[in-house]
Amino acid sequence: MRFSTLSIAVLASATSILAADPELKIEVTRAVECERKTQRGDGVDVHYRGSLQSDGSEFDASYNRGSPLSFTVGNGQVIKGWDEGLLDMCIGEKRTLTIPPNLGYGDRNMGPIPAGSTLIFETELMGIKGVEAPASIVLKEAASEETEGVKEKIKAKVEEAAEAVKVTFEDTDAGGQEHNEL
Repeated sequence: MRFSTLSIAVLASATSILAADPELKIEVTRAVECERKTQRGDGVDVHYRGSLQSDGSEFDASYNRGSPLSFTVGNGQVIKGWDEGLLDMCIGEKRTLTIPPNLGYGDRNMGPIPAGSTLIFETELMGIKGVEAPASIVLKEAASEETEGVKEKIKAKVEEAAEAVKVTFEDTDAGGQEHNEL
């Protein structure tokens, strides 16, 4: 009985986690090797293209102006999705950030961006203040392979845990006894 109650509590916790605010999604579209990655407090130069997830319409792009945006990471100068999504990034790296409203502009309209919008930003780190740009960009070919390997390991662990819960429930029901504890 205790294990059944514990299992139900664990499943309820997992459900509440799934119901929480959507999270930032980071897709590395060009992974590069580097010795120094971005950290909170770094001054950075970032090229970007922003669009709405709802219809794909572009609302802003530094590429169109011909100069990257300069700001300090983690200082609240940009939306939270950028402050979080541009950490641990190498010069020359490109990422696509999918930013839910709670990490973007929330429930307020911002120019051409409607309230409650999920934003898609294609970003490219052009420089970190005080860090010398590499003479050449070295791409990480194995990055996507590593990500796939991690996904497979997580999937296997989740399946293993689900099977353990299933077996436990089957074991507690073995005597055909009815459980009316809840």
